[in-house]
Amino acid sequence: MVNKNTGKKYNADFKKTVVDLYHSGSSVKDLSSEYGVSEVTIYAWIKKFTPIKTEDGSTVTADEIAKMKKQMLRLQEENEILKKAMAIFAKK
Repeated sequence: MVNKNTGKKYNADFKKTVVDLYHSGSSVKDLSSEYGVSEVTIYAWIKKFTPIKTEDGSTVTADEIAKMKKQMLRLQEENEILKKAMAIFAKK
């Protein structure tokens, strides 16, 4: 079996539009045939762009959660670097 990677790139607005159409009642199968995007890809977009309600009533998407985790890790690394620098300067 040959893997057909067409390399199509879709912008975020297009992806969000397809997800919005899904949430308004269109089936994934219909969206797939209408826009020429695989069903698996549409399901991935739905997972990425569908808002999740939090305990405090606000909403956040899986994409935003991933960005926050990445930022948190970066800030933790910066914090560790600053702690080490502070220990070095405290010795002097």
